[in-house]
Amino acid sequence: MCGIVGLYLKNSALESQLGKLFEPMLIAMTGRGPDSAGFAIYGDEVSDDMIKLTLQHEDEHYPWHMLAEALEETYSTPVSVMHNANAAVLKMKAEEAPVRETIAEFDSTIRIMSVGRSIEILKEVGLPENIAERFNLAGMKGSHIVGHTRMATESGVTMEGSHPFSTGMDLCLVHNGSLSNHNRLREELEHKGIQFETENDSEVAAGYLTWRLREGASVKEALEGAIEDLDGFFTFTVGTKDGFAVVRDPIACKPAVMAETDDYVAMASEYHALSSLPGIENAKLWEPDPGKVYFWGKG
Repeated sequence: MCGIVGLYLKNSALESQLGKLFEPMLIAMTGRGPDSAGFAIYGDEVSDDMIKLTLQHEDEHYPWHMLAEALEETYSTPVSVMHNANAAVLKMKAEEAPVRETIAEFDSTIRIMSVGRSIEILKEVGLPENIAERFNLAGMKGSHIVGHTRMATESGVTMEGSHPFSTGMDLCLVHNGSLSNHNRLREELEHKGIQFETENDSEVAAGYLTWRLREGASVKEALEGAIEDLDGFFTFTVGTKDGFAVVRDPIACKPAVMAETDDYVAMASEYHALSSLPGIENAKLWEPDPGKVYFWGKG
C-alpha cells in the first residue's frame, strides 16, 4: 500500500504557494506510506539549450562546487549550483548523455535523480513530514508537483526504491499497487537496453514507459500500452514538463480521487489528502474511470 498525490496549478498566481499547498497533501498520505517519500516539482525552467540536473549524495556536506568546477572545465560553460540538504540542482549548457558520463567518472556515488529543463526529484527514506521539512517543501515554487509515500512490499526500504522514478527528460512516475509480470518484463526491457537499479516492480513500470517513449510513443500512448502490457493492480501518476497524467488499471483496484476548480487540478489516493486545498468544498470531485488515461497541463 502506498499513497499518491498530485497538484497542477491552473492559476499561475498560486505558483509561489505550490509547496505550501502540497506539503499537507503529502503528509496526509503517511498512513499509506511511512517508509519513504518523495516528490517531483516542476518550475524554474531553463532555456532549451540548457539542462537542469537534480543530484543526491549520502553526505550532507558533499562538495558540489568541486563537481561544478569539473563540469565547467570539461564543457567550457558556466555551471550554477543550488544546495538543498544532501541534494543539489545544477544548471548548464550541455547535452544529457555526456554529462551523465562525466558525473559517473567524477564520482560513482553521486545519484542522478532527474534531468530535464523543469523537473527536480527529491526523495529519501523516512516519514513524509520529516522529508518535507528536510527539503523545505513548503518554501518551493512551481507550476505542478507529484508525490508518493511508500510502504515497502516488493523490495527493501531504500532511497533507491522510493518514488518518484525518473523515466526520461522532465518525466517521472509514481505508482500505487503491485505488478505480477514485472520479472518477465524486466528481462525483456533489459534486452532492449533499459537499466534497473532496484528489484522494485514500480521501477519496471518506469522502465517500460522509458522504452515506449524512446520508441517514439507519446506519454498518452505509452500509458495506453501499459494498460495492455502490465499485469497487476496499479494507479500511475506521470509527471511531464507541461502537467501530469493519471491512469488506473482496467478494474480500478487501487483508489484514486480527483478534484478540479478554476485554480487547480489535484489527485490523491484518498480524499482527506485533498481536504486542505482552498475551495475544495466547491470543487468538482470524481474517481478516475478504470483503464482511461487522463492528462492536465499546458497546451
